[in-house]
Amino acid sequence: MARKNIAAGNWKMNTTLGEGLILLTDIGQHLLNEPATADEVIICPPFLHLPDAANIIDEAELPISLGAQDCHHMAKGAFTGEISAQMLHSAGVQYVLIGHSERRHYCGETDQTLSAKVKSALEAKLNIIFCCGETLEQRENGDYLEIIANQLRNGLFPASSGQCDCVTVAYEPVWAIGTGKTATPEDAQAVHAHIRMVLGEGFGEDADEISILYGGSVSVATAKALFAQPDIDGGLVGGASLVAADFAAISRSFGN
Repeated sequence: MARKNIAAGNWKMNTTLGEGLILLTDIGQHLLNEPATADEVIICPPFLHLPDAANIIDEAELPISLGAQDCHHMAKGAFTGEISAQMLHSAGVQYVLIGHSERRHYCGETDQTLSAKVKSALEAKLNIIFCCGETLEQRENGDYLEIIANQLRNGLFPASSGQCDCVTVAYEPVWAIGTGKTATPEDAQAVHAHIRMVLGEGFGEDADEISILYGGSVSVATAKALFAQPDIDGGLVGGASLVAADFAAISRSFGN
């Protein structure tokens, strides 16, 4: 099975419920009017939006898959304020982000925690987008490739080779998120190629089926050159996913 080209939007903690549903509808209308060249378009809004977003996507037949920004590692229990992978699945969610750099940094998520989340999400029949990446300090120290490799080995490899069709990886150079900085397409490709090599350790030849997204401030201006690289299969888009026309344009940045 050939790996997919994917445009995924992470809204983070932005938009009220009303604003979010309008934005989702606007993105969907753009894609209906001029289809994406991505194989799949994914939107990850705040938890609050998910049930209504699932209904809008279904009723309007929008060419959008629905993702969540996180899940808890347990299926249920006394974890006030948390959302389980099973709950997400029951609300019509198809994808979940795991290990986003902001959760690693602000919430102290460890490789051990993320490993448990990977298991829980796959058991709940969710597709996962596993995030990895380095800080500016780690990049300047020169050991960032091994740091990224260990994030994958310790957090993602609970997934088995038979589950490759449920796994996507997103490379987040933390130094480029929200800063306006972007790695050159060649620099990003070098890290993506390294990630694919490491994925081969856990998944063997099936690693070639896993889509690897670039998540460092992807914009309309940078998307086409990034997506033209052989191991960059799309983008995990932050700020630009909050502008319907921009995100739709990014989703059309694949191919000629």
